Amino acid sequence: MNNRYINNNGTLVLENQPVITANNRSLRYGDGVFETMRWMGNDIRFLQYHVERLQQSMQLLKLEGSHQIDAYFIREKTAELVKKNRLGTDARIRLNVYRAGGGLYSPETNKTNYLLEATELTNDGYLLNKTGVIIDVYKEHKKTITSLSHLKSNNSLLYVLAGIERKRLACDDILILNQENFLCESLSANIFVWYNKTLYTPALSEGCIAGVMRRVIIEMANEIGIEVVEAQISPEILHEADEMFLTNAIHGIHWVMGYKKKRYFNHLSKKLQEKLSNWQLASELGEE
Repeated sequence: MNNRYINNNGTLVLENQPVITANNRSLRYGDGVFETMRWMGNDIRFLQYHVERLQQSMQLLKLEGSHQIDAYFIREKTAELVKKNRLGTDARIRLNVYRAGGGLYSPETNKTNYLLEATELTNDGYLLNKTGVIIDVYKEHKKTITSLSHLKSNNSLLYVLAGIERKRLACDDILILNQENFLCESLSANIFVWYNKTLYTPALSEGCIAGVMRRVIIEMANEIGIEVVEAQISPEILHEADEMFLTNAIHGIHWVMGYKKKRYFNHLSKKLQEKLSNWQLASELGEE
């Protein structure tokens, strides 16, 4: 029997209970955004960055009440749900924010609803994957570069199709290209490439998600003296790079072992992952 709870717009309900109607705009149009966050200890890691991204996304989509979904709100609602589900010290948190009401393409209202989920993670803290990731490149469909490209949108068809191709190729992850055939991101992570003693990552202007962990890694690398270049990156670099890793808020860093016949090291990814668990943003230090 499933006894896990979710928070549906302020009400705790069992996960297996129906919570949406047929006119739900997230279901019909992908009309909303989401945040995937990591609960560690008694708080969400890098929460302020998640809040900034979510509020900016809501404002871009003309969703009302962005100022109400702040760090205090997310922290309190998450703590309540983690306790209700009797989770451990580490949990995966997903906050889905979507437009309320019905309507066709033109909405009846811009008020906001939310759905909060919490599931247990098996590992404590950020740990580097023991076995490196094998990747390939998705070529059937490309990501269009627009002012909405950086959003974690509920409209995820490109990633669904890329995920189907990843399964067909039997690889661990697959890289997505933008409309100009340059590297963009992977299924659920940002891309970093270590080449010629410089760390490269696709610029936001290349259409990639504005990842919270991407932002953290750039800041952390810069502070310890590692140059990071946000750039337009040809997939040809995959044949020449010394090292490559993927980043997201749940796993931190996943080092890539191979692409085609190319094999990579994991020296830098190991160094950064070791620092990540104890890394604090300047804003977090100020709260203590």
